[in-house]
Amino acid sequence: MNVIHLQATDLAIAALLVVASAATSFALRLQVHRQLLWAAARMVVQLLLVGLLLRWVFRSGSAPATVLIVLLMIAAAAREVAVRPSERLRGLANYRIGAMVVGASSAATVCLALLTAIQPSPWYDPRYAIPLMGIVLGTVLNSASLALDTFYDGLRASRAAVEARLCLGASLREAFMPLALTSIRRGLIPLINQMSAAGIITLPGIMTGQLLAGMDPLESVKYQILLLFLLTGAGCLASAGAVWLASLCVSDDRQRLRIDRLRDR
Repeated sequence: MNVIHLQATDLAIAALLVVASAATSFALRLQVHRQLLWAAARMVVQLLLVGLLLRWVFRSGSAPATVLIVLLMIAAAAREVAVRPSERLRGLANYRIGAMVVGASSAATVCLALLTAIQPSPWYDPRYAIPLMGIVLGTVLNSASLALDTFYDGLRASRAAVEARLCLGASLREAFMPLALTSIRRGLIPLINQMSAAGIITLPGIMTGQLLAGMDPLESVKYQILLLFLLTGAGCLASAGAVWLASLCVSDDRQRLRIDRLRDR
């Protein structure tokens, strides 16, 4: 492949766009210039550290190192799922939901891809497992956090309606169903938009990277289709699983709504 190697000067020229954005913020008193510069500096440091770490992991091809990196990525994504919703459960319940949902959906999806379509040798090859896990985790994080946020907010707003259904003899599943479906749907909207726009409005990231690396366009399209199918499956599992686990946490075995398990605002 014809790989174009970037120099420090190339990155410096691109960084001028961030500096110009910060200058515009300062001139217009948008009050985001410091955040822009700090976020850019933090991003550079984080990515350089990740690049050095991945270079070592890729060269070693170590299974324990690959598993450790993947577990750290899952833990970070699970934490984000737990803290992003404006409404949260008391204690560590949100963290447990995040860990179970992120771990199960991402591991199942990535293992399916590695063992069937991609089939690297060995199957845990870090050059494939780690980047694929990173892409899947981004989707799982967004789908699960959007679904949870919608479910918790909707539970506060529609508490009377849920309790009325329970009083009329509905089961917890029936009482939660309208809100649960709305929450899962919201978690899937970004994925539907992404698939609808792919190839017409945007060229997705992995396809763009492969084209820049010199891969045949049709081959890169195949990889992108595979990836979007995987992301959709992972997002659906994550959003549905998050809502289901959350509904268990805000109810009890006596078929009662336990809104008191949400933190006070």
